[in-house]
Amino acid sequence: MEKIRIPYAVVVEGKYDKIKLSSVIDAVIIVTNGFGIYKNKETAELIRYYAEKTGIVILTDSDTSGFRIRGHIKSIVPKGMIINLYSPEIFGKEKRKVQPSKEGKLGVEGISTEKLRELFEKAGITSEMRENADPATIGDMYELKLSGSKNSNAYRKQVLKAMGLPESLTAKALLEAANVRFSRDEFISLVKQTLKDNL
Repeated sequence: MEKIRIPYAVVVEGKYDKIKLSSVIDAVIIVTNGFGIYKNKETAELIRYYAEKTGIVILTDSDTSGFRIRGHIKSIVPKGMIINLYSPEIFGKEKRKVQPSKEGKLGVEGISTEKLRELFEKAGITSEMRENADPATIGDMYELKLSGSKNSNAYRKQVLKAMGLPESLTAKALLEAANVRFSRDEFISLVKQTLKDNL
């Protein structure tokens, strides 16, 4: 099957993630070497460069370490475009490992090529990626009870699950992910359908 052309640099945690992803996409892939990104000035500089020149896609594992690395990358990129892509939360063990990870979730390397391809295609992250002319806003999140109400956390989890995203994402991260994938009307429609018994 033909690889998906990506006009952005994609940032992953490890070399095995890169090997797996290389079979799915045709793009610059930067490896953080886990928490090595905290000390490696060259890698940090490279990420900043691509964020400013082409934009970057962050695809770390959907575990605590992955979220910490994702947060660090965002903190060291003062300008440029960052697209967050979240791997699905699948429990299991990578073939090359003796034991599963601490949280028992598969990393990027353990996800099937079909799932990875689907991840990029569903997010619209291809060489023809559209500019979202009508993105959802924080105000929409409030209106849809995904932020600022006593049940927001529970509602967000339902919407995140419907979108195939990690259920621990913040309201802001959910909004960013939604605006990569949907127009405002599409997102509102999805939320209303998902939360039809609560809105």
